[in-house]
Amino acid sequence: MDQIQSIRVFARVVEAGTFTKAAESLDLPKGTVTKLVQHLESRLKVKLLNRTTRRVTVTPDGAAYYERTVRVLNDLDDIEASMTNAQASPSGRLRVDVGTSVAREVIIPALSDFYERFPDIQLDLGVTDRSVDLIADNVDCVIRGGELLDQSLVARRVANLTLMTVASPAYIQAHGTPTHPEELETGHTMVNYLSTRNGRPYANAFEKDGQTVEVAGRYRLSVNESNAMAAAALAGLGIARMPAFTAMPLIERGELVRVLPDWKGETIPLYVVYPPNRHLSAKVRAFVEWVADLFARHPQMSR
Repeated sequence: MDQIQSIRVFARVVEAGTFTKAAESLDLPKGTVTKLVQHLESRLKVKLLNRTTRRVTVTPDGAAYYERTVRVLNDLDDIEASMTNAQASPSGRLRVDVGTSVAREVIIPALSDFYERFPDIQLDLGVTDRSVDLIADNVDCVIRGGELLDQSLVARRVANLTLMTVASPAYIQAHGTPTHPEELETGHTMVNYLSTRNGRPYANAFEKDGQTVEVAGRYRLSVNESNAMAAAALAGLGIARMPAFTAMPLIERGELVRVLPDWKGETIPLYVVYPPNRHLSAKVRAFVEWVADLFARHPQMSR
């Protein structure tokens, strides 16, 4: 059997945490993954993994072997990528994960341009507001808003998102228009956005003339997905906050109205994030540059 392939499969099992997830990410049968790891253990005459019905853990020997071989694999990837970059246009399967509203409003409508530039890239687009594990899930890159928590990943800041406060005309007719953020905790109802990390509603910060006001907002509904937030606002279920690129088309069509326009909402940084070993990949570089250019030209985003 191919020793390099066996090592790659072993590394993927370590990163994914299970044989099943490793097999899915590698597009291999689970039996093949198991056989390749067993072959590697037999060749080395050492046990690399502890297997149970639910999970896989790394033995001390396996951990040491992984730490040394993963550097070799990364070097091989870098060498291959540098050679590929000098050849034809980028090609192959690219796994990208992106938030739902960014996917719907910005990325997907522009993909015909991406395919025109890079016809040989096959894009697997995961669309969710939940955070993914780039290593375990074998994702090439993600587009996410907010400050970064994992400093081991490579990130490129590609835009800033401004939040706008909006409500439906029906809501305004029924409840009136607030004139100060503090009214969102007394005489009005909000649709709050839940953090996908801890399940708690985000606080709502407003700034005007150097004064910052932060309110929790009285709510009957909270959601953890940005398209659901827009749907709730359109249904008149409360005052909502959403990125300007989502809100402005709805405002222009008269489906929503802006609330508290003199109070500036937060500015959220938007990043493209990828593992360190993917930085030389021609297809990742092509996608990152395309996204950066797309966001730079978007009227509702800033750099």
